[in-house]
Amino acid sequence: MTELGHGSNVRGIETVTTYDANTGEFIINTPCESAQKYWIGGAANHATHTIVFSQLEINGKNQGVHAFICQIRDAAGNICPNIRIADCGHKIGLNGVDNGRIWFDNVRIPRENLLNSVADVSPDGQYLSSIKDPDQRFAAFMAPLTSGRVIIAGSSVYKAKIGLAIAIRYSLSRRAFSITPNGPEVLLLDYPSHQRRLLPLLAKSYAASCAANYLKMMYVNRTPQSNKTIHVVSSAFKAILTWHNMRTLQECREACGGQGLKTENRVGHLKGEFDVQLTFEGDNNVLMQQVSKALLAEYLAAQKRNRPLQGLGLEHMNKPCPVIPSQLTSSILRTTQFQMDAFCLRERDLLSRFVMKVSQHQAEGQSKDYALMLSYQLAEDLGRAFSDRAMLQTFIDTEATISSGSLKNVLGLLRSLYALTCLEEDAAFLRYGYLSTDNASAVRNEVQKLCSEIRPHALALVSSFGIPDAFLGPIAFDWIDANAWSSVQ
Repeated sequence: MTELGHGSNVRGIETVTTYDANTGEFIINTPCESAQKYWIGGAANHATHTIVFSQLEINGKNQGVHAFICQIRDAAGNICPNIRIADCGHKIGLNGVDNGRIWFDNVRIPRENLLNSVADVSPDGQYLSSIKDPDQRFAAFMAPLTSGRVIIAGSSVYKAKIGLAIAIRYSLSRRAFSITPNGPEVLLLDYPSHQRRLLPLLAKSYAASCAANYLKMMYVNRTPQSNKTIHVVSSAFKAILTWHNMRTLQECREACGGQGLKTENRVGHLKGEFDVQLTFEGDNNVLMQQVSKALLAEYLAAQKRNRPLQGLGLEHMNKPCPVIPSQLTSSILRTTQFQMDAFCLRERDLLSRFVMKVSQHQAEGQSKDYALMLSYQLAEDLGRAFSDRAMLQTFIDTEATISSGSLKNVLGLLRSLYALTCLEEDAAFLRYGYLSTDNASAVRNEVQKLCSEIRPHALALVSSFGIPDAFLGPIAFDWIDANAWSSVQ
């Protein structure tokens, strides 16, 4: 799908396919250098076939992007006629994948090689599709990409867990400085500053795990009616979870000091390997704008029908606006009621502001697309608000399945730390007045308290990830023995 000149804008790809009714063949052509296929996994050395996304022109009319099966090598690995292939070159990570570039010089393929679940071309060259609307037809062609986003969202959580397991285990054995004369050096994780660096990320990784599991089950149980919801939620979670993964790995790398630079300790290597997740299968910033556009469409459709909002978890907007207490105590801050109220207040207000801003630009004569582009700051804030609220809901739902006891208590601490860290980190809560400065200070203080309460459970929490020892680096175990002279010999 990806070309040198087009990535996120799939509609703009330049590869062109025409149909020859005399031979019953499609003809695929790369008309210019920017149309070369780029980053195609497996293409450089190994793949024998590829699925080519291309503009389909029938009788001089462009019918939009369609997909075709095309052989690019024979069974012996020889490149097929009229096809040129080159390697994309060395990358900052994932060099085990032979990403390649492909040019098609009027390559002929059988008519049957069109993937025709959405549209077809008859032997005599007539274009056929039950979906008459080009936008809906394009959306149907893109629907299979959802599975990629689901997989990436889930896998990114696993990498964050590995990084945290390594960094936290190291911080429970590495000491630095003493706080009393001639006293023992202090474990890294006993420093409040170190707790502040790693434990909020641990809490968010638990929230992310709940979100990823929810998304996977939603996809497994999908129906035609749920496809739109899956598209929006998978876009949101793919972005928010891959961003979280890279932030977590960077913090874990730094928290391990110089040891974090060693490839054998894995954290730095994982950073390079999975940085690509931020931009493939959908650039994260573009995905967040898609989420906001979907929320805008739902809001306007409900207004037009004069009916309550339904779907995408927006039902809370049909209820009275939540009120944040003027003084937030520790007990209030840790309740699911307050946390969800704060998240819902942010989401509903940002959605209303986004609708007003887009409408204002349109009233000034701007097109809808340009109005959306000018409103990008609110779109980004809204996308994050939707994602955070949806993720918190999956955490609360998961927590509700656990019977009372120590496990539920610890999950409650993690959920509160996740929610309050979101409140602390997103400037929208202060920017738009959802929290007073005094309440923002109360949130900040509570985050530190929660970190100290979670500290005794840190080893158990990363051990519960169930990551095999072979997946962890030497610093997660006896790092002195691993660096002893005997290991050199």
